[in-house]
Amino acid sequence: MDDAVRTRDAAREALADVEPPALGGTLDDRLADAPMTPGALALLCARSLNPGVDPDAVAERAAGVQLIYEGLRLTRYLAHEEPWTTEPESDIDADLDIVAADVLVARGFYLLARTGAAEQAVETVRRFGRDQTLRRAEGADPVALDRNLEADVFELAVVAGVDVGGDTPSAALREYAAGLARGFDPVDGEALPPAAAALPETVADRIVALSANSDVESAGDRVPSSATDP
Repeated sequence: MDDAVRTRDAAREALADVEPPALGGTLDDRLADAPMTPGALALLCARSLNPGVDPDAVAERAAGVQLIYEGLRLTRYLAHEEPWTTEPESDIDADLDIVAADVLVARGFYLLARTGAAEQAVETVRRFGRDQTLRRAEGADPVALDRNLEADVFELAVVAGVDVGGDTPSAALREYAAGLARGFDPVDGEALPPAAAALPETVADRIVALSANSDVESAGDRVPSSATDP
């Protein structure tokens, strides 16, 4: 089972008890069509740094990252398109989408609540709200502000994945993840390509290399407490 399939299955399981059926169907349709790239990145980080880890044990974290992204991505679409004002006949669908976005983010938070990625998840949502507010300001760059979501979610993914081993990602790894997300060109309305295309083996190599350098970075940043400290 590949990382995208594992993420999708775990996300669906997390939403399996959602009622009524119409809302559950909306959520499932959303997951069926979405690239599972953020969740797959969390799995890739965990596996790259802890080769013996059971991917199924990490799938819940991957699903948490993915659900938060799907909820915020849907919110971004609704905020920009406002379908209830442009397509009156689809008011019910739009209302379901609003509820679906809330459910996706809430379930994502639930899955990450007892992990070291919980605080980063909260910060991801805060940044999204800030960027969408700034987007309305005169002179703002709406494309760049919108794409901050993908960069922030990729950072969340590496935090969730690295945390499996009880560690935190280096600043260099976080910057790499954000830059990776910003480097993709939107295709067919999707800001992120499918996981298989977005996350080749070279990405795993970079994760390992940047994590291996984190101890060096930390040592370089340390300020000796006295002249005799090494």
